[in-house]
Amino acid sequence: MQHNRRTAIKNILAGTAALSAAGMLAPFTAEASTMDLDAPLKGNINHSACRWVYNDLTLDELCIEAKKIGLKGIDLLGPKEWPTAKKYGLDSPMCNGAELGLYDGFNDKKFHEQLIKNYTEMIPLVAKAGYTNLICFSGARRGKSDEEGWNNCVEGLKQLLPLAEKHKVVLVMELLNSKLDHKDYQCDRTWWGAELCKRLGSENFKLLYDIYHMQIDEGDIITNINQYHQYIAHYHTGGVPGRHDIDDTQELYYPAIMRAIVATGFKGFVAQEFTPKDPKNKIAALRKCVHICDV
Repeated sequence: MQHNRRTAIKNILAGTAALSAAGMLAPFTAEASTMDLDAPLKGNINHSACRWVYNDLTLDELCIEAKKIGLKGIDLLGPKEWPTAKKYGLDSPMCNGAELGLYDGFNDKKFHEQLIKNYTEMIPLVAKAGYTNLICFSGARRGKSDEEGWNNCVEGLKQLLPLAEKHKVVLVMELLNSKLDHKDYQCDRTWWGAELCKRLGSENFKLLYDIYHMQIDEGDIITNINQYHQYIAHYHTGGVPGRHDIDDTQELYYPAIMRAIVATGFKGFVAQEFTPKDPKNKIAALRKCVHICDV
């Protein structure tokens, strides 16, 4: 009798869970299935895509496909690649090429000399090309406290901010998770990056809010966007878990996140940075995910 009762309760709970899950997914699935993937984008968001995801395509091929979808830019291009993007009328909304990598960053004084040299050379090039954002990284903790990391970043970045301000270039530090993908990375919480912004006190230093990374390390995506949006210059996407397509197979509901971003008055770029589950149909996946984010 006891066994039958336990079995009945388990069946009821399982059925309730299944119905709840189906109820939650149904709007997303229905919304995705009725999307017109050939429709013009609404214009509320400036869409981009990260170059590295499509390295199996030439940059020319990627730019051609990006234009068909309605993208306005390609992320993470350096000076040698900018002319190709310009040829197709595409922006480079997050430039790179001055960094020493993710782990050797501004939070460690031993890298300051080389970083300052690199960024001093790159900032005028970004401005001359007509671009605004240049990526940078905190680096790994390597045992440093929050306070030491902030102090070192401030010391290094303050040497570059007058040049950035002169050329109207924004140094943008990326928020990355330290739990799974980038162990020991220091700028791994929105509040940590926001505190650095406050200490620097310049509109020429902001954050790249990577939604995938921040879901892993802190969650509360919409709450944190609302609280810290004034410090955010750029967004990257990605499904959780696995950094795959941002559809109903993962735990983030991107239409709501995008609506929250638009509601803050954000006028910058949102770049797709997911790794498609089907590598043979990357562009089709990109088109679909751009439309999911086009609110």
